[in-house]
Amino acid sequence: MTSARIASFRAELRDESVFVATATPRLTWTVETDEPDWLQAGAELDDGGTVVVTEDGESALVAWPFAPLRPGEQREVRVRARAASGTTTGWSAPLMVAAGFLADGEWVARPVGLAAPERDAQPAVVRTRFRLDRPVARVLLFWTALGAAEPEVNGHAVSDDVLAPGWTSYRDRLVHETVDVTALVQPGENELSATLAGAWYTEKYGFFAFADRVYGTQPSFLAQLRVTYDDGSVETVAATGDGWDAAGDGPVVDSGIYAGEEQDLRRRATVFAPARVGAAARAGYENVPVPEARVAPPVRRIETLPVVDVIATPSGGRILDFGQNLVGRLRLRVAGPAGARVTVRHAEVLEDGELALRPLRNAAATATFVLSGDDDVLESRFSFYGFRYAEVTGVDVDPSQIDAVVLHTDMTRTGWFTASDPLVDRLHENVVWGMRGNFLSIPTDCPQRDERLGWTGDLQVFAPTASFLFDSAGFLTSWLRDLAAEQARENGSVPVVVPAALGGFASFGGVSPAAWGDAATVVPTVLHERYGDLGLLATQYPSMRAWVDAVHREAGDSGLWAGRMQLGDWLDPAAPPDKPGQAKVDSDIVATAYFARSLRQVAEAATLLGQDGDAARYGALAERSRAAFVAEYVTPAGRMMSDAPTAYALALEFDLVTDPEVRRALAARLADLVREGGYRIGTGFVGTPLVADALTDGGHLAAAERLLTQTECPSWLYPVAQGATTVWERWDSLLPDGTVNPGEMTSFNHYALGAVADWLHRTVAGLAPAAPGYRRLRIAPRPLASLQYASARHLTPYGEASVAWRRDGDDVEVAVVVPPNTRAEIDLPGLTGVPGVTDLPGVADLPRATTEVGSGTHTWRVPAAAAPQRPELDGIRASLAAVIDDPRAYAALVDTVAAADPARAQSLRSETRWGSGRPVATALMFTPPDLLDAVDDAIRRATAVSPPVGEDHSADRDPLAPSPTPTPSPTPTR
Repeated sequence: MTSARIASFRAELRDESVFVATATPRLTWTVETDEPDWLQAGAELDDGGTVVVTEDGESALVAWPFAPLRPGEQREVRVRARAASGTTTGWSAPLMVAAGFLADGEWVARPVGLAAPERDAQPAVVRTRFRLDRPVARVLLFWTALGAAEPEVNGHAVSDDVLAPGWTSYRDRLVHETVDVTALVQPGENELSATLAGAWYTEKYGFFAFADRVYGTQPSFLAQLRVTYDDGSVETVAATGDGWDAAGDGPVVDSGIYAGEEQDLRRRATVFAPARVGAAARAGYENVPVPEARVAPPVRRIETLPVVDVIATPSGGRILDFGQNLVGRLRLRVAGPAGARVTVRHAEVLEDGELALRPLRNAAATATFVLSGDDDVLESRFSFYGFRYAEVTGVDVDPSQIDAVVLHTDMTRTGWFTASDPLVDRLHENVVWGMRGNFLSIPTDCPQRDERLGWTGDLQVFAPTASFLFDSAGFLTSWLRDLAAEQARENGSVPVVVPAALGGFASFGGVSPAAWGDAATVVPTVLHERYGDLGLLATQYPSMRAWVDAVHREAGDSGLWAGRMQLGDWLDPAAPPDKPGQAKVDSDIVATAYFARSLRQVAEAATLLGQDGDAARYGALAERSRAAFVAEYVTPAGRMMSDAPTAYALALEFDLVTDPEVRRALAARLADLVREGGYRIGTGFVGTPLVADALTDGGHLAAAERLLTQTECPSWLYPVAQGATTVWERWDSLLPDGTVNPGEMTSFNHYALGAVADWLHRTVAGLAPAAPGYRRLRIAPRPLASLQYASARHLTPYGEASVAWRRDGDDVEVAVVVPPNTRAEIDLPGLTGVPGVTDLPGVADLPRATTEVGSGTHTWRVPAAAAPQRPELDGIRASLAAVIDDPRAYAALVDTVAAADPARAQSLRSETRWGSGRPVATALMFTPPDLLDAVDDAIRRATAVSPPVGEDHSADRDPLAPSPTPTPSPTPTR
């Protein structure tokens, strides 16, 4: 007997709040059933007064079928679904849906703050009193801030949100919070108060010595209460404006995002005076927009981590190690004399046994507390820090009384990946932690130094990974609204950071750089692909179109975007530390590639939205740009004018080259370049998310695998082998000798280079969307020879999907879960003609088996690809390509040289071009004959006998790699 039930039910884009930002919230439900091939044929929806019957299969982002919600209204909604087979679920549990918005014209609150501050960005406490003389049914607090605030009603915090309301484009968009405070009010006299600090609003943005405040000089609070009385009447009370008081002598003395925070716990706000009414804004930012309801989850305290080690420093200090690079702050439980001063400093890594503070640049990142004399709990309130290590001075506190509080936007985790290789597993975990640390109110580039900005280029390359790992829909929908608002002020050009806080520093003399500005087109496209949100695509379509129109105006009618200032393939590992934009690939190639791709994305969006005229126009422009790219930058023989991996990856993965023979030649050359580079990374921000896919799709999965599993610098696993717990900004943020990279910008928590995780999900594990929102899935695992198993699971809009494969003897066993109301295309590995496995010996002899399945659990058993048969190599006459392709030979070569000359071995590793036409002897010019003989003998002996074939494929890993268990602590010393 089969059964089915509604497993989850939510309204619009948030599931951690009953409040919605729109009168017509879309509804999403999932079904749990043991009935195979379950497909919905219809559903019934009930809001307590109306029952609506649908006759289709849609269960994700279904249009609100009832009368619109009114301000202040809340309803309970239920759903039950009917299958094509005739079975029906029961009714879901009631879902409370509450209007989190006000009516047009209902917002009356004005900014209030200190009327006579003693210094810029001075924290304050503001308050007012109000009376409730009639019985109340419901009291809603609507509030926001120019800065950050913690409101209280009658001395009780109204929520556990942190750094609310977050950072938005203050000139054009404010977000208000909606909180039900009915339980906090009382008959008669009441007090509404808030502690506020400047946070992002008063921060100084810019670089070096030229940073300055952009938005305003003092924080402000805006709030009003919407009181619904028992008789049904509604009144707005306690609106900020006249009648509010403010004090500057509260316990928060000073606070800044970059500087950190000072608190004096002896202080209580006592000296109140009439508050300033109106914003303390800089010129050009005087406008205070009417706030809109929140669509993204807020920032919250997500978890706490204990101290895992205490490190004695050479200077005699004591450093706390939390075992994980994180974003948040410390919480200390301290008892000490009144007036004692406690200082907390933070750092991501150690250098010379001390906190490495240089990467923080101008950010002091210091928390200071003056004790009250009682038992104190110390925690910053309006600042946050990126750190793994902290040093506490001024008080002797037991480490058991200290926790690290992890902060980030409170998104729901939706994606997981695991693999048999501990280093690959840790790489993926580093990607997750990097996202957690940088998805804090906005998607930042780094969380620790004097930056923490919403760099658009970083986000557009990471958006697919983000959308798998966490439910990012509300978070990125909110950020895209800011992007569109800032873009509208720039005639279609997209600022390199959103919100646009850099001013002149972000000016590139025209349209913003390619790959950064293209966030306007890429991110909405990704969100539609991953969440099926056509409404978001419609909302962002004017922004998408404005971006390509702006580029078209600057680029002209040739189809090429060339000769302009670009950031290019930022942080190519070959770039000097002080010139991160000096990449191997010509920036004009990057620009034109992105221009063509964005034009195509606009054309595709226009088609989906029924904009047929736009679809034809932008489609023609996209084809013209694509053809111009090929004519200008691709030779008929399949070489790129910039012979660099990123150039090939762009041409292939953006489908700029369509001729099959030329594509094969490009892919082969890309594989050659990757081999010649010793299977080390040769790409920056632009090429890194594409190179593994370009190799795989071009039939060179083994090359992509070697690139993934490389542990020498630069590589994805080099930081892991160095003990990294997040993804670094630079491939060598920490140099092999344990010192911090000398570059002016060096962060140990940047998510951009972690975009490879999307390839792990889609290709290594094999779980990807085949239709928007995963309504159809593509199951196409490509087992890597060095892995015994891998798996991925994802909470799609229709329920949990998963793929897990495991080697079993000569076979691979694949287990798949397809959620109800979806179907899946199954394309299993080791099959003739399957993209990405044609370079594996034995594949052509295996049968092809592709199929389509419905929901349920499915398993298959398929032959594994034959293990590579490595020939005996002819000593120093063997080609360098053959040596780098055989880890045994490579180890023999490098180890033999290292035994005689370690420096020579290091240069051999990093400077050799491992080409097919170059014998080993060419890399050993001017080498003593006895050493040449030793190398010759070592290579011959290492490759003379093939290793036994078995289930363990670890021989394919570089034998010079460190232990697969990551080192526990990056505590380098010089």
